[in-house]
Amino acid sequence: LTNPAEPPQQAFAPLLEEFKNHLSFERQLSANTQHSYGSDVAHYLDYCAANEKDPLSVEPSFLDQYTYQLRRIEKLVSTSVFRKQEAVKAFYKFLLIEGRMKEDPTRFIKSPRLPQNLPEQLSREEMRRLLSYPAEKFDEVRTLTIVELLYASGLRVSELINLQLENIDVNEGWVLARGKGGKQRFVPLHPACCQRLKYYLSVREAHFASRTHVGSELFLNRDGKKISRVSVWKDLAALGRKAGIAQPLHPHLFRHTFASHLLQGGADLRSLQEMLGHANLGTTQIYTHLDVSDLKEKHKKFHPRG
Repeated sequence: LTNPAEPPQQAFAPLLEEFKNHLSFERQLSANTQHSYGSDVAHYLDYCAANEKDPLSVEPSFLDQYTYQLRRIEKLVSTSVFRKQEAVKAFYKFLLIEGRMKEDPTRFIKSPRLPQNLPEQLSREEMRRLLSYPAEKFDEVRTLTIVELLYASGLRVSELINLQLENIDVNEGWVLARGKGGKQRFVPLHPACCQRLKYYLSVREAHFASRTHVGSELFLNRDGKKISRVSVWKDLAALGRKAGIAQPLHPHLFRHTFASHLLQGGADLRSLQEMLGHANLGTTQIYTHLDVSDLKEKHKKFHPRG
């Protein structure tokens, strides 16, 4: 087998472009997902070109050879092999929809077994410690409000930094999130979060009172512009160190904590799926784990001989 190095043959370039348009306009996937799928399919088309194979007429055995290339020649880890296989599957599903092929050559692909990494989460005590940490300056109040909102809603960091003032209703207790692929969802907010948001909004207004032009986003940096993803990461990490939290804080950790604590409190998977904005319930099921201490407490409480 040859190791593909050159870009896809010119004949394959329009096919790749059609697939990218499909991802963008029909499936409306996020820019990151489009780039990832496009890059992985380009890699596969490189392989087809290097082996003088027309991707529209390959047999399942050729896909087996490609998998061998990924695992044994390129020595990719299981997660990378899985990602590339999923992209190629999506590519051929597109070709089937378009009527360019009659059978799916990826139908016999066996994906590698992936390690099931349970998401990390913070304890209730750690969340209490964070949310009770004193804040006086604008950036301190902003960081604590971000923590409160992430924990209350399970938003992704990309959703958080793009929130507009009009996307928050502190009186009714709702936030409108724009998720992957531009999909929108309403997530309820509890009263404590709404109170924190009201206070932040008053501090925000006072802080930028002398400015004639500031951004319309909910969370702004010191210059009155939309806060960046990097700034959120840095602010959360700094807060964690100050509050004495052992594990490094990052935005997705609060999404995990939100989901885990809701399930431990009795929420059902379907409701959680809606709040997290997951397209598939299977993605939400990763949060059905409970920590050992919680299991022990429930065993002690409910077992007849506990």
